[in-house]
Amino acid sequence: MMTIAEMKKRKKELGYTNKKIAEETGIPLGTIQKIFAGVTGSPRWEKMQALESLLSEKSDQAGCSETAPVCLREEIAYEWSMPDDRDPSGGADSRQGRYTVEDYLAMPADRRVELIDGFIYDMAAPSLLHQAILRELTVQFYRCVEDHPECEMFFAPTDVLLGKNGRTVVQPDLFIICERKEPDSSMLNETPDFIIEILSPSNPEHDRFRKLNRYRFAGVREYWIIDPQNLRITVYDLEHDMDPERYVFEDTVPVGISGGSCSIDFQRIREKVERYLR
Repeated sequence: MMTIAEMKKRKKELGYTNKKIAEETGIPLGTIQKIFAGVTGSPRWEKMQALESLLSEKSDQAGCSETAPVCLREEIAYEWSMPDDRDPSGGADSRQGRYTVEDYLAMPADRRVELIDGFIYDMAAPSLLHQAILRELTVQFYRCVEDHPECEMFFAPTDVLLGKNGRTVVQPDLFIICERKEPDSSMLNETPDFIIEILSPSNPEHDRFRKLNRYRFAGVREYWIIDPQNLRITVYDLEHDMDPERYVFEDTVPVGISGGSCSIDFQRIREKVERYLR
């Protein structure tokens, strides 16, 4: 982990302002100012991780400043590793960063992608372990939702449009929305209250950083990241900006948005998916 001094040096090298860093990471500007001023003695782990991810990358935007708006994106973006004119998969794509929901909907039916802040990300087919965990989560969450008729549960592949600029469409592995306001349509046009993502071994950073910050900015109240390789669960209370809670597959994990009336038995899930762990 980079020290504050190393981050300040890297920040100067890149020409990043506090405002620029706040826009790129989703961390409040006041918090950024306190961290670099040394006012916050022990910044939270996920904030330091987000700062390190941004400042340690090799950026072609060095020299940007508040007086150079061309360096700032149209809306807050959480692109951690690729410049705006690169394809996240490694190839050249001049449209990356400028794709819209219309482009997303025009994608071939056999190509599964997500659109985040104008960037297209290809998604690998889920593993059997991934699907087995999702199946067992669905069974337990169904019982929870039955006790909360104001809420609905959905799972991938269901499109969720985040934000108002039409540049982010995601497919969470499982999500819950309560007290829906929008009429039914081909995609959800509201922010879910609760989201679960099951990590893919090929690209865990996508869920751990990029989507974490996008969900925080969109107003998701609670976000769980499940690591099937290490049998761990990380729970983010985004509504109250709390430090994440970490659990293992022997634990019973409370669902925060249920007010304590619902919990998920991961020991039972482990027993059900044991055959896929070998």
